Amino acid sequence: MNTFARALALMVATTCLWTANARAQPVAADFPTKPVHIVVTFPPGGSTDAVVRMLVPKLNESLGQPFIVDNRPGAGGNLGLALVAKAPADGYTLGVGAAGALAANSSLYAQMPFDTLKDFKPVGMLAAIPFVIVGPPSNKARNMHELIDQARAEPGKLTIGHGGNGTAMHLSAALFAQMAGIRLVEVPYRGSGPAALDAMSGQVAFAVVDLPSALQQIKAGKLIGYAVTSPSRLPMLPDVPTVAESGLAGYDSTGWFGVVAPVDTPAPVIARLNQAIVAALKDAPLQSSMRALGVEPAPGTPQAFGDYIRSETAKWAQVIKTANIKLD
Repeated sequence: MNTFARALALMVATTCLWTANARAQPVAADFPTKPVHIVVTFPPGGSTDAVVRMLVPKLNESLGQPFIVDNRPGAGGNLGLALVAKAPADGYTLGVGAAGALAANSSLYAQMPFDTLKDFKPVGMLAAIPFVIVGPPSNKARNMHELIDQARAEPGKLTIGHGGNGTAMHLSAALFAQMAGIRLVEVPYRGSGPAALDAMSGQVAFAVVDLPSALQQIKAGKLIGYAVTSPSRLPMLPDVPTVAESGLAGYDSTGWFGVVAPVDTPAPVIARLNQAIVAALKDAPLQSSMRALGVEPAPGTPQAFGDYIRSETAKWAQVIKTANIKLD
């Protein structure tokens, strides 16, 4: 009887523990039951912030709770994502990070406040951001082939502007120089807009900038659009070739950003969030609004986003090591 009693007590205790654990874990059908905070690692007004704010009303509607945007810029995105990494893993604190914080920063900074691959669970990518290589109409090089030939003939003389040290545009320029086998003088700017303006006036020989900063100037003939950095041509610039088409096969440098959650967030909650985000990103009016900002909707699964983060981390680690880029 004593043995039976002990076994029965163990069964009761185990059942109680299972029940308590089940109640502690959010159930996908019930999630969310309170507001969800989205930490955006960029200041208000930029394209990333704008996309998230476009997305929020649709998430509010589909999931029945308010999604609250909390802008926490700083340290290349590290500041905001560090808060997310330390947040309760219940689905009520999410982070929106870009290629820098989620892939490149681990190689750019000597010390990181989190480990992207260990401290986060991917929820889904939101958008891809293609860049464009531009130059002033006064340049003697009229296309990408001629620009590369000029850079090879004048090593260490041509200047290339970009949106700031450690940005995806900076890394795009570094990858371009490495694959082309050329030496350039880098000129970092505080954002893509100033880099585009100096490229237009001829202050720099050419620049890597985001699409909104250069699209209208290219169409107006005030900038030469040498190439886009994405693997495919852009509908907005159908006559501008890719870098890969211009002699550097395999070149691909696309900015991106997506949603992550603390690593122990339950899989059913991740799946429910992903389902709502994907549905919103497939909305035609939302897609049109995003494309007007120069960003391309990129809905996908958590698994696909996680795989992409890993591949981008490895890719940029090699580029950064070769270029000897450090931010601290």
